[in-house]
Amino acid sequence: MRRVLLVWFLIAALLLAACGGSDEKAASVDEPAMEEKTMAADDMSDGLPEVNPLEVSGDIITAGSSTVFPLSEAMAERFKDEGYADNITIDSIGSGAGFERFCVAGESDVSNASRPIKDSERESCGAIDRIPIEFRVGTDALAVTVSKDNDFVDNLSMEQLAIVFSTATTWADVNPDWPGKPIQRFSPGTDSGTFDYFVEEVFDEDKEPILSADAIQLSEDDNVLVQGVTGSPYAVGYFGYAYYQENADTLKIVAINGVEATAANVDNASYPLARPLFIYSDAGIMAEKPQVAAFINFYLTYVNEEIERAGYFPAESSVLEAAKQSLLNAMKAMEQ
Repeated sequence: MRRVLLVWFLIAALLLAACGGSDEKAASVDEPAMEEKTMAADDMSDGLPEVNPLEVSGDIITAGSSTVFPLSEAMAERFKDEGYADNITIDSIGSGAGFERFCVAGESDVSNASRPIKDSERESCGAIDRIPIEFRVGTDALAVTVSKDNDFVDNLSMEQLAIVFSTATTWADVNPDWPGKPIQRFSPGTDSGTFDYFVEEVFDEDKEPILSADAIQLSEDDNVLVQGVTGSPYAVGYFGYAYYQENADTLKIVAINGVEATAANVDNASYPLARPLFIYSDAGIMAEKPQVAAFINFYLTYVNEEIERAGYFPAESSVLEAAKQSLLNAMKAMEQ
């Protein structure tokens, strides 16, 4: 209980600082208010303390994964709708570029990622005195898509998927019953966590086959990929599920190994291309900019109310609780 109270008062102090509070104001709190805080602290063992966006001030800078972008955008919009009046920057530049901005340039407060941080990136963070803290915020089913005008591809095995994005020249090279038309390939760029994940799962971490494929177009902008796939019945591409969902009227999602990308199949791990989504920050950043701690607190508290509307799937409750505990642990470390 004593530890819980200390953590709660630390976060309360950070939030008070974020809205311009002072020691003088804190000293004026009456005993009933203190009793209410103690009750809130008692409840914190079941979750994070409540954040009031009206009382949070100071700008927040996030950058990284284009896949996580729609989710972080949704959380930022809700934060603003509930009263936060300053600026949240959300740059969609890819997971790798996001970690570079966070760990090398030190220019962002939160790094959005569709893959776990690499050891080399952690080392870069350490060189500028940042220790990245991982917060799992959801799950994505990577969507392999073709145009709605494609009437021959409904399912691909993982082996066929590798051929489609490497050595095959025409669709008939993948399946002789399919048209002998050239395959037009659309892939996220090499700075993208989506690209990294696809290469890891489909090509066993060897990116040479996909980069050597004929007629492949790379882009860090998922909307460019969507436009490319919808432009031809012989095109194929992959990106985060949210971008498929947003364009489901013009795209067809392909089952992989006969398994469709549904919530049930993501939950039971039968869909082969399901992957975790993350945000990262650092205790020093949160100490210096308590508005960042407040936003992450808010994000973890309400993400499961927004994530399906953003086009993704909730993380398991135990995983989300672990993320919340990581935030509480960071607050505790800042106290010491």
